[in-house]
Amino acid sequence: MRRSDDGYVTAEAAVVLPTLTVFGMALIWGLMAASAQIQCVDAARAGARAAARSDPPAVAVAAARAAAPEGATVALAREGDLVRVRVDARAAGPGPLAVRLGGEAVALAEETVG
Repeated sequence: MRRSDDGYVTAEAAVVLPTLTVFGMALIWGLMAASAQIQCVDAARAGARAAARSDPPAVAVAAARAAAPEGATVALAREGDLVRVRVDARAAGPGPLAVRLGGEAVALAEETVG
């Protein structure tokens, strides 16, 4: 008597396909979050460079916002000879996947050199 394997492939596909879909979505979310983190760091560097060149604070903040992810907040502070720029954003995602991201850069003000 031979047993038939009919139906086993369908059952396995019904289990594997949703798992692969969730894994693919998690992978895409992770890549988007990593990209937003890199944007935060780059934006903080751009703002710190502008502030270190003695650009007005509004110009430095605008430079950081231009490179930052959408909806990010930019904070600029002067601490003696140093300029500190902090960029914070939230990664897109439902509930607990909406993690906070941020980048910070510090630069020496050019007028203090020499």
